[in-house]
Amino acid sequence: MSIWNYVVTAHKPTNVTHSCVGNFTGPQDLNLIVAKCTRIEIHLLSPQGLQPMLDVPIYGRIATLELFRPHGETQDYLFVATERYKFCVLQWDPETSELVTRAMGDVSDRIGRPTDNGQIGIIDPDCRLIGLHLYDGLFKVIPFDNKGQLKEAFNIRLEELQVLDIKFLFGCSKPTIVVLYQDNKDARHVKTYEVALKDKDFVEGPWSQNNLDNGADLLIPVPSPLCGVLIIGEETIVYCSANAFKAIPIRPSITKAYGRVDPDGSRYLLGDHTGLLSLLVITHEKEKVTGLKIEPLGETSIASTLSYLDNAFVYIGSSYGDSQLIKLNVQPDAKGSYVDVLERYVNLGPIVDFCVVDLERQGQGQVVTCSGAYKDGSLRVVRNGIGINEQASVELQGIKGMWSLRSSTDDPFDTFLVVSFIRDTRILAMNIEDELEEIEIEGFCSLVQTLFCHDAVHNQLVQVTSSSVRLVSSTTRELRNEWHAPEGYSINVATANATQVLLATGGGHLVYLEIGDGILQEVKHAQLEYEVSCLDINPIGENPNQSHLAAVGMWTDISVRIFSLPDLNLITKEHLGGEIIPRSVLLCAFEGISYLLCALGDGHLLNFMLNTSSGELTDRKKVSLGTQPITLRTFSSKNTTHVFAASDRPTVIYSSNKKLLYSNVNLKEVSHMCPFNSAAIPDSLAIAKEGELTIGTIDDIQKLHIRTIPLGEHARRICHQEQSRTFAICSLKYNHTSAEESESHFVRLLDDQTFEFISTYPLDTYEYGCFIISCSFSDDNNVYYCVGTAYVLPEESEPTKGRILVFTVEDGKLQLIAEKETKGAVYCLNAFNGKLLAAINQKIQLYKWVLRDDGTHELQSECGHHGHILALYVQTRGDFIVVGDLMKSISLLIYKHEEGAIEERARDYNANWMSAVEILDDDVYLGTENSFNLFTVRKNSEGATDEERGRLEVIGEYHLGEFVNRFRHGSLVMRLPDSDVGQIPTVIFGTINGVIGVIASLPHEQYVFLEKLQSNLRKVIKGVGGLSHEQWRSFNNEKKTAEARNFLDGDLIESFLDLNRSKMDEVSKALDVSVEELCKRVEELTRLH
Repeated sequence: MSIWNYVVTAHKPTNVTHSCVGNFTGPQDLNLIVAKCTRIEIHLLSPQGLQPMLDVPIYGRIATLELFRPHGETQDYLFVATERYKFCVLQWDPETSELVTRAMGDVSDRIGRPTDNGQIGIIDPDCRLIGLHLYDGLFKVIPFDNKGQLKEAFNIRLEELQVLDIKFLFGCSKPTIVVLYQDNKDARHVKTYEVALKDKDFVEGPWSQNNLDNGADLLIPVPSPLCGVLIIGEETIVYCSANAFKAIPIRPSITKAYGRVDPDGSRYLLGDHTGLLSLLVITHEKEKVTGLKIEPLGETSIASTLSYLDNAFVYIGSSYGDSQLIKLNVQPDAKGSYVDVLERYVNLGPIVDFCVVDLERQGQGQVVTCSGAYKDGSLRVVRNGIGINEQASVELQGIKGMWSLRSSTDDPFDTFLVVSFIRDTRILAMNIEDELEEIEIEGFCSLVQTLFCHDAVHNQLVQVTSSSVRLVSSTTRELRNEWHAPEGYSINVATANATQVLLATGGGHLVYLEIGDGILQEVKHAQLEYEVSCLDINPIGENPNQSHLAAVGMWTDISVRIFSLPDLNLITKEHLGGEIIPRSVLLCAFEGISYLLCALGDGHLLNFMLNTSSGELTDRKKVSLGTQPITLRTFSSKNTTHVFAASDRPTVIYSSNKKLLYSNVNLKEVSHMCPFNSAAIPDSLAIAKEGELTIGTIDDIQKLHIRTIPLGEHARRICHQEQSRTFAICSLKYNHTSAEESESHFVRLLDDQTFEFISTYPLDTYEYGCFIISCSFSDDNNVYYCVGTAYVLPEESEPTKGRILVFTVEDGKLQLIAEKETKGAVYCLNAFNGKLLAAINQKIQLYKWVLRDDGTHELQSECGHHGHILALYVQTRGDFIVVGDLMKSISLLIYKHEEGAIEERARDYNANWMSAVEILDDDVYLGTENSFNLFTVRKNSEGATDEERGRLEVIGEYHLGEFVNRFRHGSLVMRLPDSDVGQIPTVIFGTINGVIGVIASLPHEQYVFLEKLQSNLRKVIKGVGGLSHEQWRSFNNEKKTAEARNFLDGDLIESFLDLNRSKMDEVSKALDVSVEELCKRVEELTRLH
């Protein structure tokens, strides 16, 4: 059954809704704070650019984000208010690098009509009060006391009902607000009020201004000494204060965002709806404003927020495209632009539509999204894991190990690749044609298996075989020195760095050698009680050529030990438990933290934090990466060190925000890997997999890989057709060139590998593409693209006319085969039992594909079903049809073959304004609505009465906090049949904020277990700002609030893996399940996305 569902985010929100700049993490730190609807990110501006310091979820949709500084403080506090009327004041704690809650509260009123224009939250520049406009006709005040603490809130009546903007004015002895509002004749005016805190009322302010530009909708208060306010309209900009009024005309535009450049407010950056960035200058003589000037600077992403950082660096936060870090130049470039884009931050929002395809045919889904809007529209190809881009490969069987070597100590690039087999060793190098060819290194013994190789100081190379350690010159390639294993012993395992060699022979002998110029000196020998299974002396201290610690994995007692070098004293011993021996150990450092990684023979990996001075191991964690033995190697990509774990499920281990993350590599099975940074292919890896050796470069190291195809227009619908290997999209292009802004709509065909436009069908004027599917019909072997359209005429409130277009792809071109006029907008199309099911305005219509006498086909209406307000979303399964209505929730229809009719079988009688529907199984249907909730309904076939059977029963409710535009069945990960999660059905969703999420239907006993875990995590993990997780996830719309049921928050459950050990223990005690077991069960879930 699909009743018990697990909701988890595969791609976090990327739509930037707010940003602000100030000294938050320290008096001298300049911070950029960014809100992405339900997350807050804190960055530090450093000479290297923006450095991330913190990224946390907020249990609410952020409505206001403002920095302020109470009296006597040296750094700023952060005020956050959410759409569900909660607020908090946050402060940075430098000790823990976390947010501390200074104050919190609820500002909802029992009665009141929520504002149409969104919530407004503002802070008096002199920190006397916080003002909130949440309900029409009310202004809520939260006063500060003289110690900077918040006092009880109260409301003041505001006679202006249609408020467009409110701001505090600077330089007023009493706190003063300026209100931009619209009267009942649609004229716009500005008024000022003083807030009398003692009387809890307004006093008429010092000035007002009537009859402004009809498009005026933004106020910018100007700091002292100038004071006053700028009123930004669509055709004029006005400066207004008690004693001045200045206005300038501008080219028609809608200003979306502004940022103050100078502390005195004489210059502002403005971003408009087309992505044009302008500089507005207030000219003044001392404190008297003399005029305004505006200057276009260049094009950016369409800004939703602008923050001027420092030294001409500007952050552009965008909801419709990628956010950017730009620099403003003093001189324009050849195109006249002053804008230089330094960084782009990927944003998938708004995801209007997407499809799940397996383009590489590897059994792994990729999501192709229609992202962005207007000129920033694009397609994004999102896939899980890290790809290896193959550059060269050779067939080689039975590889037992690989190492790369340089031809001299100071050569930046690797020259040789040593490949070891069971009976011999071969050495490969890149030749002038950039091909791998076999060469000789005379000093190496190539007739035996190599156990280890490394570059050594003084232009030397080290080779360890079972009988000896050889020191070879890398320039003359001759043998310089050799250390032989004692009579009757052979070397079993070995490791080395540039100055040291550590090896173990049979009988538990550990031998430590040091390398000099032509010298191999045995320094120390220790006898251990058991055999050694693996070794590592990778230098992680100050000296890159030398380690003072050695990690040793043991047979028999299944332990890992830390010895000191050069004296081989045992410092730490850690028993790993179980019967599986450690197969690979590695000392490594990520983001300045030292770790010991220890891989076992059954695909498990343990990681410990390592104290390099004391050798102490703490914070033990265990994860399962695969089922086969793992070998660990470090490699570097973009100047950062990562670890590659080669096994049946190759994985890259990396660190982000001081947490270890694991990302699967999109290769089937890898036995060995070594970095091969050759001059021809820098930063590449040599990978040994079944029967072949591949040299390839690696994608950016992140869990999801995103490829961007910029379109310069807004793709609204997408569909993939396997047979023709194409995508078809419905898109619209905005033309800003003429005086009137116009739109053109297209159906475009793209190649599914190159993503190039290969054919275009223009739609009529005013005709929108509403839906597109690929389908075939009964008695016809061809595959078609069917497009549903609507004629959106300016004078009509609802379209009364549309078309269904049927295309075939011939020689890469779209050919129109048939068209059918409809009496409304075709909102949805479905392939249905060899016919075509269309949702047209308020009815569902079924068309059959009929062969005419002249050999052509046409769509003929067969039957239909009325009774919807607007049938927007339709899914089918067998003869059942599930309809999501504009405002009447979900209904279930059935097609009756004998009568050739469609009838309603059941419906949900709640009033939900739907945004997407999907069928989870025969009886359970999933929906989302415009208050950001998810819910499931169940068909009640066993009901005793017709009334019961005719009702879809709501069985699951959950507040997602995201507006979902589309569901699709599918998975982002390779489905491996051997894993538990391979059997769990998943649905993917895409949202306006750029979230890609997964809903997984769980077996009941797993759900019950995770529900217990979730309720315990709620006690251990406290929401930022004291916000409650339970309240956040409760189903909430204008009519009701209900506790979440039959949905679990996967993001909360998976954050268990980031807890420190003591908190993990706390949860483990409460559940009476071991930490290892909990980690394992939660790890499994992370493989769903």
